[in-house]
Amino acid sequence: MVLQFTQSALLIIDVQNDFCPPRPMQDGRLSAPGALAVPGGNEIVPVINRLSNLFEQQGAPVVATQDWHPAGHCSFASASPSAATGQERGIWPDHCVQGSAGAELHPALDQHPIRLIIRKGFRSYLDSYSAFFENDHHTPTGLEGYLKVLGITQLYLTGLATDYCVKYSALDARRLGFTVSVIADAVRGVDYPAGSLQQALEEMTAAGVQFINLKDVT
Repeated sequence: MVLQFTQSALLIIDVQNDFCPPRPMQDGRLSAPGALAVPGGNEIVPVINRLSNLFEQQGAPVVATQDWHPAGHCSFASASPSAATGQERGIWPDHCVQGSAGAELHPALDQHPIRLIIRKGFRSYLDSYSAFFENDHHTPTGLEGYLKVLGITQLYLTGLATDYCVKYSALDARRLGFTVSVIADAVRGVDYPAGSLQQALEEMTAAGVQFINLKDVT
């Protein structure tokens, strides 16, 4: 397969400290695990860096997303019931709190090729899995408009986690008319609850999402 850069963009979804396991630091110690660490989350960073530099060399845009939750966000299990809207209740540990180290992009992620960072989930009463819409499936993040102004029709998705933010981004992108490929060795899933990862793969496949690997495009 030959990757088509014309009218294409690379999307890096939520590669943040709170979604990654411990990593070696310069002093030889391990960093603290992320609050919502995805198994193998660190492993995808070198793959994404290769892809993002490849896209930059070809003049194709690279976009990253970043969970950016206020304290007491409705998705947090620690939040009071009144923080939710009725359509969602807190099920996750506190994570990616605005301005925290956990909300920062992974330190090994090469940010130089990134043209735009979309911050999502910053409304206290509304979560956001998709890179395109908040979880009400109506409030846009602005990503669709940015891509369409650039004439982008093909998206290549990477990031965390396969069965949540990657899945919902891929499904929304398909509904919006984009051709979508997920780079399988540049994503990792949390598989919570058990079976959610397999279900996500089936849903994306049924929606016309393609799955490819780095070796297929380089």
